Amino acid sequence: MLKPIATLAAAGVVGVILTQILWVIFAPILALLVGGLVWIVKIALLVGLVWLGWVVFRKLTERGSEA
Repeated sequence: MLKPIATLAAAGVVGVILTQILWVIFAPILALLVGGLVWIVKIALLVGLVWLGWVVFRKLTERGSEA
């Protein structure tokens, strides 16, 4: 009667150990992916701000003299 319970307990322990090992392996990979995505968004925002500044500068300098 205790053999199925011991098998189930052993499977649970092995599952927990494998989960911990996989988390140690995949956590840095996940962090690298998230960091890369944030870096890409940051660069896109900077490019967008430079583009917006350029457009506003062109519109302000294209106007004729109002004097």
